Amino acid sequence: MADSKRVVIIGGGIIGLCTAYYCLKRGHSVTIVERGGPDHDCCSLGNAGMVVPSHFVPLASPGVVGVGIRMMFRRTSSFSIQPQLNLDLLRWLWRFYRSANAKHVEESAPLLRDLHLASRNCFEDLETEIGDFGLARNGLLMLCATERALEEERKLAEAAKKLNMPAEVLNPDETCGVEPNLRMSVASSVHFPMDCHLSPNRLMHALTHAVEEGGGQFIWSSGDSELKSVGDRIGSASTAAGAIIGDAFVVSAGSWSPQIIRPLGLRLPIQAGKGYSFDIPVSGALSSVRTCAILTEARVAVTPMDSSLRFAGTLELSGLDMRPNPHKVRGIMGSIPRYFPDFKARGFEGLPVWTGLRPCSPDGLPYIGRFQRFENVYAATGHAMMGVSLGPITGRLIAEMVSDENPSIDVTKLSPDRFA
Repeated sequence: MADSKRVVIIGGGIIGLCTAYYCLKRGHSVTIVERGGPDHDCCSLGNAGMVVPSHFVPLASPGVVGVGIRMMFRRTSSFSIQPQLNLDLLRWLWRFYRSANAKHVEESAPLLRDLHLASRNCFEDLETEIGDFGLARNGLLMLCATERALEEERKLAEAAKKLNMPAEVLNPDETCGVEPNLRMSVASSVHFPMDCHLSPNRLMHALTHAVEEGGGQFIWSSGDSELKSVGDRIGSASTAAGAIIGDAFVVSAGSWSPQIIRPLGLRLPIQAGKGYSFDIPVSGALSSVRTCAILTEARVAVTPMDSSLRFAGTLELSGLDMRPNPHKVRGIMGSIPRYFPDFKARGFEGLPVWTGLRPCSPDGLPYIGRFQRFENVYAATGHAMMGVSLGPITGRLIAEMVSDENPSIDVTKLSPDRFA
């Protein structure tokens, strides 16, 4: 066991909480500094709650640039970029374009697979250690309304098998047999049995309680934190509540992370990808739906959560703007009846809509590791839509590094300095 350190974690979302939990388990003292209040509406809460080993292809992949360009001209599409004169955005887009190639996918897929599977194992341990958060091991259905989409998903299933990840192509009858109480209109589907889902709200509550019980302290409504350097080390974090002294500092503030490290002369290419979700209450037979799904063409995630179905989607690059775009919400709602004929878009009117900003790196890989310029500053961000899925393994890896251990997974490719 390494000597106990005072670990200061900037950001109280899923990544920050998991980092705090695993640092406490290694005997460190922990302070979480969160710009919001105890009920802060972080990106983790409105997440689709999926644990997805099937998502081994990074966001930056062949063909995605062309698809994205075509989508930009439809107001209700699942992707858009708000026009803005922003040099950081232009640099990010150029790096994304350079990363979207087959070689990058080939090199990244085994690493993403290993991260997701390790995180899945962590979730199973957490279920015993911190209490029930609705972890359901029922797999994921990629629902395809067209043969063209099915062909792409079939290729993904073959790639999964080469990575020793089980995947099964189902015909329409077999697909409907997975959820007999949910009428579906699909050409076919691919089932990934290793995937899971959970309740993000219950997970966040359980982790917060576990961190508090373990002696972790929270500084809520901290405002914008500023890291104070002394030579090649950080000595403290300045907050609205005063200076927080520490031995190690972890930046896990999601889309706000670049702002925190910029005064130190560090750059972390991240663009905020705005996402939306809403919950549709269900009762009777529909309350027995057990399997999460993705509406492939619409790029909408569907997750059973207690007595509702959560629908989540869209990637909107519009800076740190949390305001909902009604066209994007209408796009998600309009796509649902295409796959589930018993749902009508007009029936969704008036539902509360959640928005959150997912921190997206230009190569589709998270930032997990220490900055070379400083001995005691670590990045744990950039997970985009995979924050919940990769939360536990990210926290465990950072805790290993803070404890001067060799990380249990080689994270060289995830260095926060890789675009420096």
